[in-house]
Amino acid sequence: MGTSPVVTGDSLYKPIQNCRLLLRKVKADRVVSVCHNPLNCNQLRQPMAKLRTFIAVAATEEIRRQAEQLAEKLSHTPANVKWVERRNLHWTVKFLGDVDSNEIPSICRAVGTVVGEMPSFEIIAQGAGAFPTLSRPRTVWLGTGQGEEQFISLHDTVDSALAKLDFRSEHRRFRPHMTLGRVRRSPQGIDQLAALIGQHNKFDAGSMIVDELVIFTSQLDRDGPTYQALARLPLSG
Repeated sequence: MGTSPVVTGDSLYKPIQNCRLLLRKVKADRVVSVCHNPLNCNQLRQPMAKLRTFIAVAATEEIRRQAEQLAEKLSHTPANVKWVERRNLHWTVKFLGDVDSNEIPSICRAVGTVVGEMPSFEIIAQGAGAFPTLSRPRTVWLGTGQGEEQFISLHDTVDSALAKLDFRSEHRRFRPHMTLGRVRRSPQGIDQLAALIGQHNKFDAGSMIVDELVIFTSQLDRDGPTYQALARLPLSG
């Protein structure tokens, strides 16, 4: 069984053991409060800008390396694709949008409580694919083989927990995937790209153990997005 948070009043006294809220700059003159000590999690309740927030499974360096190699193989077409930088490759579990910083402790508490009761599991990063369809690719991704059903269960559990905090639930079936690139509006090269994706539908990027979720904030600048970890929420092991 996982370690559940003990809540007294407005404080988070004993959350998940490894829930580390890290010191990170939000803007040049603003920072997210340090919260290595769970007793200080309510520091995040201070007024500040909204944080563009999502919950994800961080990929291992080896899987990111293999995913980058897959993206390189798929890039040899005239299609106009914005490929995701290797350092930003991950599996999104839930996109929350712009969230007030004072909501982060509640999110940490709600998600940490439920995933702390879920066992870790192994996934295989496998198979190129595209949304909405292979013939009309808009998002190019790396999928999952083994572990897909456990991943879906993890997503559904998180989604249900966050619905109680008034975050919108997903109505379509979740498909675990790592976004590799986004196709910009261009008719050129789409057929070639679709063909290459189909040729790599068995691509194997390796395996890893999913044993934690990470709450990230995203900051967009002229060089693209930068993801910063706000909290790490372990599964039960």
